Amino acid sequence: MNLSNKVAVITGGASGLGEATVRRFIAQGVKCCILDLNDEKGLALAKELGENSFYINTDVTSESSVEAAVTASVDQFGGIHINCNYAGIGHGEKVVGKENKPHALDSFKRVVDINLIGTFNVMRLCAAQMSKQELIDDQSGRGVILNTASVAGQEGQIGQAAYASTKGAIIGATICFARDLAEHRIRVNAIVPGLIHTPLFDALPENVYQSLEASVLNPQRLGQPDEIAHLAQYLVENDYMNGESVRMDGGIRMQAR
Repeated sequence: MNLSNKVAVITGGASGLGEATVRRFIAQGVKCCILDLNDEKGLALAKELGENSFYINTDVTSESSVEAAVTASVDQFGGIHINCNYAGIGHGEKVVGKENKPHALDSFKRVVDINLIGTFNVMRLCAAQMSKQELIDDQSGRGVILNTASVAGQEGQIGQAAYASTKGAIIGATICFARDLAEHRIRVNAIVPGLIHTPLFDALPENVYQSLEASVLNPQRLGQPDEIAHLAQYLVENDYMNGESVRMDGGIRMQAR
């Protein structure tokens, strides 16, 4: 797919991996709809990037909120060709913790609601819009969807039961999503990041940060958000990439803790 003049809906687009993808796509001529809950960052980013971007306050877990965002994206730019889903949260809690306390059910449900159901909610509504549109061309079909998993979906660590469950589900469902949407000429892939330097890591003590870097096989550093954005660009541009979950992790294999 040629990125020029395409329209992308990007959740979690105001910061981290989403922001990096918005910036890279804008530089390639994509018109970006930034979906997030952080109005301050979202509005500032859209203002900075200019007329080819705009921000929509969106709760990915709400059907009506996402429906409104999809409608606004189409009204603003005329269609949707790309959907990248980065919105998500982390959570640390053991199945059974101190003093034999079981994992809180509400916290497990919240992670599932945002990371898994939220991703599915956005992709299904974007896919429905894509399916109504004309083919871009015979090779590019009607659109591309990229969901975000994590190496925790394959090698979840202690305390990651909720998070790993959601990311493993995205990896496992990717081929199913791709098969369901093949008749509509929509491709679906998943990005599986390792340790990526998002703002979350800035608060870590230096010794902890260095230990994380040392755990990466090669190069021994954390990945950069733009490296994930670069992979997103490749997965969109390459029309033969479909149904794949692609790790970008410097060769890391996560240990139990």
